[in-house]
Amino acid sequence: MSFVTAGTSVITRARHRWPGNRAAIGAGMIAGCCLGWATANATPPLAPVVIDEPSLQQVVEKVPVSGTVTSPRVARLSTEVDGLVQDIHVDAGTHVDKGDTLITLDATLARLALDGAAAATELASEELSDAKRRLADARRLVKSRGIPETEVEARRSEVRADGATLRLREAAQQREQERLDRHFLKAPFAGVISRKLSEQGEWVAPGDAVLELVADSGLRVDFPVPQRYFARLSNDTSIEVRVDGSLIDAFDAKVGEVIPVSDPNARTFVVRVYLPSDTLPLIPGMSASGTIALATGERSLVVSRDAILRHPDGRTTVWVIEQSGDDTSVVEKLVQTGLAFDGKIGVSGGLDAGDRVVTEGNEALQPGQRVTIRTNR
Repeated sequence: MSFVTAGTSVITRARHRWPGNRAAIGAGMIAGCCLGWATANATPPLAPVVIDEPSLQQVVEKVPVSGTVTSPRVARLSTEVDGLVQDIHVDAGTHVDKGDTLITLDATLARLALDGAAAATELASEELSDAKRRLADARRLVKSRGIPETEVEARRSEVRADGATLRLREAAQQREQERLDRHFLKAPFAGVISRKLSEQGEWVAPGDAVLELVADSGLRVDFPVPQRYFARLSNDTSIEVRVDGSLIDAFDAKVGEVIPVSDPNARTFVVRVYLPSDTLPLIPGMSASGTIALATGERSLVVSRDAILRHPDGRTTVWVIEQSGDDTSVVEKLVQTGLAFDGKIGVSGGLDAGDRVVTEGNEALQPGQRVTIRTNR
């Protein structure tokens, strides 16, 4: 009644001031007052939300690690004989195949020694042939009693001696051939020259590193891991690997080897992971990161990480759906969270298995607010 009275007095005053527009002004004032009353008493709109149900799962601890792409073989190459570097056929960055010639030493003296050994072998072979011919002649003559039997034995002994001499000369020739071959440094395996440590014209000796060769196949990633995780790792442990700065997508791998040699300074040991293919565009020395999934042996309620709200005062809450007849509303619950993994998080207290929690649209909800559940797309 007070609303109508107030409205009437306003309209009455308006009539006195503007007698020519009484009907229009009165209608406008009544409409405006009715609109304000309707707005104040309208039902607020339902908040659209997406929900999820917690599930009981094995809890997994995710351990982030950083490592390096490494090669299975890295060799500092040296010549097997001393000599003067005549030619270097590679440079840093050159890809080589097994058996390729990398460095040539001056082999003039070695070739002369080989020629001498070959001549000595040829001479010994001729002497053996002559001794065999004379032995054959002696065997024919002994039948006609032209020479004594002792002469045959002497010529037979000469054949044996000349045969031994030939073998000695052949061994010397092989030795000189091997010495000559060692003036050519060849790649022991396929890979990339990472460093050139000598130059043409230098005198090198066995043991002096002249090149460094790194194998570029069979690559692996070595991750230093804190020693407190050692007992929980095995060859069945999975790890997600990402190569930093590479176009390669993250890939899942298994722990290849756990090297139980702890670093006394860093208190870490090495977990070695093998790459799934030799065709990946990687080189040794690249950095990599990984996430090791360690089973905890515990089962817990797990919800989507989007359901968790962390407040400045330290509270951690979720919004839970409540159903009363046809009305759907929300209530806020305090929860205790555990480990996070795969976009989910474990909840150790505050939730029940049958609760439905809000995962989207939960930023501005109020206790008891009515909501409508929509499908997450």
